[in-house]
Amino acid sequence: MLDRVTSMQVFVRVVSQGSFAAAARTLSLSQTMVTRHIVALEERLGVTLFQRSTRRLSLTEAGQRYLAGCQRVLGDLDEMEHEVAAEGREPRGRLRLNAPVSFAIRYLGPVLPAFSRRYPKVSVELGLDDGLVDLIAQGWDLTLRIRRMEASSLKARKLASIRYVVCAAPSYLNRYGAPKTVAELETHMCLGYTLSEAVGVGRWSFGRDGEVTVPVSGPLSANNGDVLTQAALAGMGIIYQPLFIVAEAVRRGDLKVLDLGMPLLEGPELQAVYAPGLTVPLKTRVMIDYLVECFGERPPWEL
Repeated sequence: MLDRVTSMQVFVRVVSQGSFAAAARTLSLSQTMVTRHIVALEERLGVTLFQRSTRRLSLTEAGQRYLAGCQRVLGDLDEMEHEVAAEGREPRGRLRLNAPVSFAIRYLGPVLPAFSRRYPKVSVELGLDDGLVDLIAQGWDLTLRIRRMEASSLKARKLASIRYVVCAAPSYLNRYGAPKTVAELETHMCLGYTLSEAVGVGRWSFGRDGEVTVPVSGPLSANNGDVLTQAALAGMGIIYQPLFIVAEAVRRGDLKVLDLGMPLLEGPELQAVYAPGLTVPLKTRVMIDYLVECFGERPPWEL
């Protein structure tokens, strides 16, 4: 079976050149092959495209309608290929980016304007979600995750390390005292993050690999680190959160980092996760490179 698009191109060239022979020469095809393409079109369409005579070649009424359609389709195809090829040379198009809420508000949102100035033809659609996102099913180009990756076909690139700190407001510490060891947390009000087993409700994990667990309890738990931070600032209890959430409050002195005499949890890395493929779209690659530039060498939340 002959390729339909090629047959359309041959048909348009026959019309522009005025003969099968001239079209064959310009297309570097044999005249027999040109004839086969035209015959294949006529058989598939069930119409005669050309009125043939020994002196001249002219289009039938059906041929004129088909010519207009071919020119439109081939023009659209050329334009589409030009646009797609341009994406490989210059980042462009809409980039759908998903990120955790607290991280995006503090650190991703502020760096996106500079990205847009650098790559003005890329339009970023930012979605905020603390849950596990199905990148492919939901149509995201790129997601930023702070969680350990399960085995999958998805690709990931490390953007930054994440470490946790235990902290509380001076008002809480003045009232209840500061715990000196992880065991003493059992007698304090500890505010758990419900989306994490390691720093969640009922127990907290310590040590680089979370090998030590301590039972904890408190008057509040939440699935958002900002809510827990606000509660801690109000003196409600102790929190165990990624440093990027509490860094500004610690710098201001509104929260105090506690030394419990034991290494704290090494958090999952901040990773850029994207779909597998032979080639990653240029708009996605430049966003990942830009985020490594922003967060990789020394994250802005480090104290």
